[in-house]
Amino acid sequence: MSVSNAQKTITQALTTWEGVSTAPHRFGGVEYRLGTRELGHIHGDQLVDIPFPRKVRDEIVKAGLAEPHHILPETGWVSFYLREESDVQKGIALLRRVHLSKIPTIQLLVFLLHAQDHSTFPKGLVSRAHL
Repeated sequence: MSVSNAQKTITQALTTWEGVSTAPHRFGGVEYRLGTRELGHIHGDQLVDIPFPRKVRDEIVKAGLAEPHHILPETGWVSFYLREESDVQKGIALLRRVHLSKIPTIQLLVFLLHAQDHSTFPKGLVSRAHL
């Protein structure tokens, strides 16, 4: 079972988020990325796979929000099946959760890379070798 135009709707929503890009996924479908990090991917109009830290994944599965990954159930990945129209927004919400978890790290890295004066950083936080 699938939801007509789910991939198109999800892709349109995610590409409005800051820093998100798309690319073909190596196992088929569309991959959503924030910089070099994969936020997840969609296989057609029926399945979204999303990586989380293992602890978060366990909480999501326990709450019934998604299932363990269909191929790699022992990892932090979850699989979310798109079975009805309302699942599209639920899938977007799960992808937004992982997106928001990645933003602070990316913003810090961008700040560090673009900062002109590193003398105000705590000692050891950054050195010229890191930039």
